[in-house]
Amino acid sequence: MARVLLIRQGSFPLDARVRREVECLRDAGHEVDVISLRREGQPGRETWKGVNAYRLPLHHRREGAGVYALEHLAFMAMATFLAAFLHLRRRYDVVQANTIPDSVVFASIVPKLLGARVMLDLHECVPEFFATKYDLSPRHPLVRLTAFVEQAAIRYADRAVTCTEEMKDAFVSRGARAEKIDVVLNAADELIFDVGAYPPSPREPGRFVLICHGSVEERYGHDTLIEAVALLRDEIPELRLEVYGEGSSLDAVEELVRQRDLGDRVWFAGEYVPIEQLLEAMARSDAGVVAMKKDAFRDLTHCNKMYDLIAMRRPAVISRTRSVRSYFDEGCFEYFDAGDAADLARAIRELYAKPELADRLVERASEVNEPYRWPRQAEIYRQNVESLLAP
Repeated sequence: MARVLLIRQGSFPLDARVRREVECLRDAGHEVDVISLRREGQPGRETWKGVNAYRLPLHHRREGAGVYALEHLAFMAMATFLAAFLHLRRRYDVVQANTIPDSVVFASIVPKLLGARVMLDLHECVPEFFATKYDLSPRHPLVRLTAFVEQAAIRYADRAVTCTEEMKDAFVSRGARAEKIDVVLNAADELIFDVGAYPPSPREPGRFVLICHGSVEERYGHDTLIEAVALLRDEIPELRLEVYGEGSSLDAVEELVRQRDLGDRVWFAGEYVPIEQLLEAMARSDAGVVAMKKDAFRDLTHCNKMYDLIAMRRPAVISRTRSVRSYFDEGCFEYFDAGDAADLARAIRELYAKPELADRLVERASEVNEPYRWPRQAEIYRQNVESLLAP
């Protein structure tokens, strides 16, 4: 049994990947503590399912790069101090940092100097993320700075994991050692996305419901989806879109719905709904949509909601990106060209007109996904952490 500290500049336990990792280590018999941000309404100190959560009095605000930089500096100062204080009391064997940003790993400096091993979970490729978010060239000094920090963070850590082979290749192309990084996919937590507890509803005549869940951000293509629904307004009168989630683009998406006069076709769940309500909605939906935009960053990543839909055995309409297609063949999803509302409308039309196609997609996606399910990914993750415990 080991003592493990996780540091994440995000919300716990709302961050799905961190939550799965914490539960994996706890179930393996390790003692786990977490340092994170404090979401509104959360206590600063809590024991969550046997895990000690320490939440710093900071909130993530979506107010631009300058505010985020100040927030990160404050988090780093507080997390570094708290990690040092906790280590003197608890003597951690492993400290894990979950990006972004990559520099959060350096909050482990005192435990590392005192003998703890360091694990780095690279959630994103920050140079690509930064370049696409702010429309910068890969050669821009700020993008090159993020690449330098990324490589310094990987060298500093004793071990690293990331989310896709494409992400790993990007890190290696910039100088990281391939043998130091393993891949743990963002598989769904099937204890939550439990198709046995929420079995799919049979398709009903006169009803065709699409669901789109998760963060409402520009990169997730909600605008493309709204435009596709507008194109199908007269062709499929029973079409309805349900949007579950919050994010910086929510106001813009709601305004686009008003502009396209789709108030009777598009429904928003609001900022927060209980997970049970989301699961019930997924079970009664006819298909899910993942309309991820395509660029240098998104070509490397997978979207969590794709795995949620597979676990819930819902047919999915998904934009073509390099990383998704490298794992899932054309028989798994109804693919469409990213950012193309007309092609997305075509894909929705196909699923609407061919119920048997939806069934085939579900079966094929489940078959291909078998080695990617969380029980298998959890074992890879656990082995990476426990490899640091060896003398």
